[in-house]
Amino acid sequence: MINHNGKIIPESSKELQITNRGFLYADAVFETLKYSNNHIHFWESHYFRLMSAMRIFRMKIPMSFTPEFLNNECLKLIEANGNKNLSYSLRFSVYRYGNGKYLPNSNDIGYTISIEELEQIEYKSRKKYKVELFKDYYVQRSMLSNLKSSNKSLNVIASIFINEQGFDNAILINDAKEVTEFINGNIFIIQGNKITTPPLGSGCLDGVMRKHIMIICKQLGFEAVESKISPFDLQKVDEIFMTNSISGVQGITDYRRTNYSTQTSELIQNELNNIVS
Repeated sequence: MINHNGKIIPESSKELQITNRGFLYADAVFETLKYSNNHIHFWESHYFRLMSAMRIFRMKIPMSFTPEFLNNECLKLIEANGNKNLSYSLRFSVYRYGNGKYLPNSNDIGYTISIEELEQIEYKSRKKYKVELFKDYYVQRSMLSNLKSSNKSLNVIASIFINEQGFDNAILINDAKEVTEFINGNIFIIQGNKITTPPLGSGCLDGVMRKHIMIICKQLGFEAVESKISPFDLQKVDEIFMTNSISGVQGITDYRRTNYSTQTSELIQNELNNIVS
């Protein structure tokens, strides 16, 4: 089942048209949310990021789009899928209505919410996680790269690359050859007591989990900073980990003949689970 503009319909429904601007022009933004323990994790942060992206896309935000309304729309879909005690991944997509070509003839919006059941209620990392650098195409250093929009062609191509090469994920770099992020999450490196993630100016996603992991790291007594990272730095650090809203924290174990500990990333993951439980 999906929620389309407040109506629960079968996933196979033909209600979404091929003329939808999200399909034709990637004229859409979205949030990926995790639900468990009877609540959506970090809902307020997701809500404000969605509103910010809609404003930057110059979409007309309906007066009804309050945090309470949108949260209830997600919960309505969860209830329609049967069991509120399970864990789910939700995708909340907002697309622009109207025809036109690149220039839309309306800034009004529609929305869909889709749902997928997760195996684990808690955030849980994989024991082995092997990554490689993706260098065929670059992330652009732009505010648009910070947004969670449906324009993800680079991420799709990189995903096909890692699947062909037998890796679990790829590290993306920007047009200045700086480390930017993973295909589906933000990147952090650990050296001693210092934990570093690239700044938003690198073109990385302004991740909700990135924001909260920075807070957790500081609470645990680490020096957490935003700073440029060179690909040459990656084999000199103690640990590398990825963050996103569904996995939480994923420690990297292998990159280019270098093996990494996951001790600190597991500590951070445990603290994250304590916060959301």
